[in-house]
Amino acid sequence: MNNSDILRTIRYIFNFKDPEMVDMFKAGGLDLKREEVANFLKNEEEPFFKAIIDKDLAAFLNGFIIEKRGKKEGEVPTPEKTLNNNIIFRKLRIALNMKEDDILEILSSVGMHISPHELSAFFRKPSQSQYRACKDQILRNFLNGLKKKHRPSES
Repeated sequence: MNNSDILRTIRYIFNFKDPEMVDMFKAGGLDLKREEVANFLKNEEEPFFKAIIDKDLAAFLNGFIIEKRGKKEGEVPTPEKTLNNNIIFRKLRIALNMKEDDILEILSSVGMHISPHELSAFFRKPSQSQYRACKDQILRNFLNGLKKKHRPSES
């Protein structure tokens, strides 16, 4: 999945309006104008489309965490320069305050059944021997499961 697809999907699932999106980018440390955010959300074929880079998506996800969980004491976390599916999955898990059972249930709702051990491997540090890279299929199914949960009439 590319960053633009992930951003559009999160916006759709939670029905965020442009001002909310701008606020989340700002909370994550990236001050953007509404037009800039709108260009990130356009489809690739549309004029003025701009692909969102890893650092900008990381800032949005940090802002999403703040939106959903509240601001922690101290400084806003610095957005990662590069993202992978594991980091994105972890940030979504934190933002939505999800436990292992919640994630497994969401994945099961879209026909993807993985073990708790497989799931925990996605959230380990890359240096650990049990770490596994999260493939696009897992992240896509997780987002589809969230869509089914939060927008059931439209899934």
